[in-house]
Amino acid sequence: MPLSAVTGTRLRERRLAAGLRQAEVAMAAGISPSYLNLIEHGRRKVTAPVLDRLAGALGLDHAALAGGREAALADGLRAAVARGEAAVELGQVEDFASRFPGWAGFLVQLDARAEGLERAVEALNDRMSHDPHLSQSLHEVLSSLSSVRATAAILAETGDIPADWTARFHRNLHQDSERLAVGAEALVAYLDAGSAMVEQGIAAPQEEVEDWLNSRGWAFSDAELADGCKDEVAGLASSSARSLAQDFLARAAADARALPEAAFAGAQARLGPDPIALAEAFAVDPLVVMRRLAGLADPGAGLVICDGSGALTFRKPVPGFPLPRFGSACPLWPLYAALGRPLQPIEARVIVAGQSGRVYRVIAWSVVRHPFGLRGPDLREAAMLILPAAPVSGSVSGPELTVGSSCRVCPQSVCPARREPSILSASA
Repeated sequence: MPLSAVTGTRLRERRLAAGLRQAEVAMAAGISPSYLNLIEHGRRKVTAPVLDRLAGALGLDHAALAGGREAALADGLRAAVARGEAAVELGQVEDFASRFPGWAGFLVQLDARAEGLERAVEALNDRMSHDPHLSQSLHEVLSSLSSVRATAAILAETGDIPADWTARFHRNLHQDSERLAVGAEALVAYLDAGSAMVEQGIAAPQEEVEDWLNSRGWAFSDAELADGCKDEVAGLASSSARSLAQDFLARAAADARALPEAAFAGAQARLGPDPIALAEAFAVDPLVVMRRLAGLADPGAGLVICDGSGALTFRKPVPGFPLPRFGSACPLWPLYAALGRPLQPIEARVIVAGQSGRVYRVIAWSVVRHPFGLRGPDLREAAMLILPAAPVSGSVSGPELTVGSSCRVCPQSVCPARREPSILSASA
């Protein structure tokens, strides 16, 4: 492992704590005192064999001087800085982690907790703003409440209502009250996570299917696709989810027939995760290749697919690239640029605002179908393959594109495509 200048500082602190002189430690390690002095003051790098001898002279383990834990803490501090906007002395982060490992660990834990809370806020906001089931439940409660209030107002403010009309109003009031009670109970049960689906954050059939795919690692063997995974599909809670799962498996099985597992793995190892080159090799559409790549453990690709309206119909996330559950995604995604430019590959280097600063290689592609012929509507579908941690020296040149998840939870203070204020901004 590379040994930094902080190793010398750590070595000096351990020597002083042990009450030993440089000459004593240098003699035990088989080096000169002047060389040890240069190492301790960061003027000479120490090799691993010499460090082993120095650790032995101090009665320590190699890792205690190499700073494996401190290096991890320094990486965590750098990630925390990348998610914030404060100006800090990044050049001294290793020294800080080495001198104050407790404080460094505490800050890393705070950052991890803050990141988790931000993700929870995003999910809750997404759900409260766009969840169709929640909106329907609230509408039912408010509609029933309005009916009860209107009927009660008539009975309270009108003194000469005929008996038959009074009985009719009482009957309506009773029915609306029962409807209100049922709607309120359903809403409370939904918000209190009264079912396993809600406990898992599943609010729609698509969510249920994606949760099932996530539990399998998003991957299926060709044999499993040929079998159809009937038992697993039958175990899904809703009929809509079972229908979506069957459609997914049918398309995945067709993709597997076009790109057999063994042949595709060999081609992918030879050509890399390039959907255009792989599509040429197998004479298939790049969307088929993207779906197959998303089902591999390596390269661990994420995938989002949308229809012509821009609604996301499939979401396989990758760490550090959050995808909205409901509503519209970030309009800066190359996915939407591809939607307007069918059959033209779009490739970009992307950084997600508010995340750890990792760079992703993103490839988008769109196709147009005409299921009803020339005079029928054209149906568009676009896909965006997300390959994590693309190196700076990769095949994509030019500046990185900074995007978000959706406007409502994007921390970017200035964005030309913003539709609404972010709940994460200071002025929101």
